[in-house]
Amino acid sequence: MKQEVLEKYNIPVPRYTSYPPANYFQDSFTEENYLQAIDLSNSQQPQHISIYIHIPFCRHLCFYCGCNSYPMMSSGIIESYLKAVQKEIEIVCRRLSPDRKISQIHYGGGSPTAIPVTWLKVFNEQILSYFDCIDNPEIAIECHPGYLDAKAWKELTEAGFTRFSLGVQDFKEDVLKTVNRRASLLPMEEIFAILRNARAGINLDFIYGLPYQTEESFTKTISRAVELNPDRVVTFSYAHVPWVNKRQLKLEEAGLPSQTEKSRMYESAKKLLSSCGYHSIGLDHFVQEEDELKIALQNKMLHRNFQGYCTRRTTGQVYAFGVTAISQLSTAYMQNTKNITTYIEQVDKGILPVAKGYSLSKEEQITREVITSLMCNYSLNWQELAERLKTEVEVIKSATAYNEQILQNFADDHLIEWNREEINMTSEGALFVRNVAASLDKLMLHSNKTFSKPV
Repeated sequence: MKQEVLEKYNIPVPRYTSYPPANYFQDSFTEENYLQAIDLSNSQQPQHISIYIHIPFCRHLCFYCGCNSYPMMSSGIIESYLKAVQKEIEIVCRRLSPDRKISQIHYGGGSPTAIPVTWLKVFNEQILSYFDCIDNPEIAIECHPGYLDAKAWKELTEAGFTRFSLGVQDFKEDVLKTVNRRASLLPMEEIFAILRNARAGINLDFIYGLPYQTEESFTKTISRAVELNPDRVVTFSYAHVPWVNKRQLKLEEAGLPSQTEKSRMYESAKKLLSSCGYHSIGLDHFVQEEDELKIALQNKMLHRNFQGYCTRRTTGQVYAFGVTAISQLSTAYMQNTKNITTYIEQVDKGILPVAKGYSLSKEEQITREVITSLMCNYSLNWQELAERLKTEVEVIKSATAYNEQILQNFADDHLIEWNREEINMTSEGALFVRNVAASLDKLMLHSNKTFSKPV
C-alpha cells in the first residue's frame, strides 16, 4: 500500500464491535430500562441466548491492556464477587423464556483463569440448568497460559469448555518483559496435547504494534504459531489509548513501532498465514479451511457480537454478567458498573448494577445491520440486506450517511469497488474497512468522541 494512502486513512475511527460504539452509551439508562429490554428480548431476534461472564482479576496487569481489569484482591472479595455474579445470572435468566436455547457462553476479563476452575464449572452448570443448547454450542474461555500447569488445563477441559483462546501475545521474550506479560508456564506443545485430547478448539491470540516488535520478529512469532497448527490465529492491532489506560504510557517510554512498521507486521503475518492454508476472517482472525467461520464468510453470512466473530447459527442476543460487562440485546445495550464493591452491594440487594446503556432507534438498528455486514463480510449488497430486514433499499440507505462521492473517493484510492447495488472491499482496502463503515455512520457526521486508529 502506498505510504500516502496509509497516512490518509490511518485516522481515529470506531472499531464497531458494537453499533453505536460503547462511548455513546448514556448514564440516563436505568435498571428499569434494562429490565424492559430483557423482557422484550424474548420476542425479538435473534432468539438464541449468548452469555458473557466478566472475570476482572489478573495476577499481573499487562501494560498494553485496554480491558477492564483489576489486580487480584483478597480471597474474601473475590468469593463475594463470584457469588454476586451467580446471583446476577439468576436474576436475569429467570426473566428469559425457558424455551430459548444457549448458542454461546464466553468468559473474558481480566484473566478468567485467574480464579479457581471449580468456580468456572459452577457457572457453566448454573447457566445450562436454565436452558437447553443448540447443537454444538461454543463454550469459550480466554486463558493466560503464564499461570496454568497441566492439572489446571485438564480441569478446564473437564469444566465443559469447547474452545480455548490462549493469550500468547508474542513469543519474543523482551517484548513480553517490556509489556509485563508472563510467558507460558508449559511448552505450547504440551498444552496443545491436553486440549486436543479433549477435542477442544484452540485459538492463539497475538498483538502487533508493541515495543521491540518488528516485521521480522512478528513473522517469526506467527511462523511458530503455524507450527503448532491451531484452529484459529488472531492478530489484534495494539490500540494505543493512554487516556483510557495510563499504564500504556510505559510503552511510549520503551518506544512503539512506526505506523509503517506496524502495517508491515500485519501484511507479513497475513501473507504467511495465507500461504499456510489459513483464511482471513474480518479484521483480525485467520482460520483453517474447514472452520465454520470460513464457510459463513464464503456465503456472506459471517456475523459479530461482543463475543467476537460468529455465524448466524451461533449468534444470539448477549446477556452479560460481572463488572463492566455489556449486554447486547436486539434494541438496547447495557453496561454494568465498573466498581467491584458497588457491584457486589447492588446485586446482593437484588438490584441489577446498571451504570449506563443505550436504546437504539429503528434507524440505528438498520445502520447496525449495514455496518455489521460490511465489517464482517467485507461486502454489502443493499438488496439482499433489504430482503433480510423486510424493507426497501432506499429506507436502508436513508438510515445511513450514504454518500456516493465519499464512496467514489474510497474507490479512487483502491479501497473499495462499488456501484449502487453493492460495496466490496478490495484486498488492499480491507485494513481500512472501519473507515468505510464510519462513512456510512450518521453519528460520525458530528462526533466529538475519541477512537483508536486502524493501524
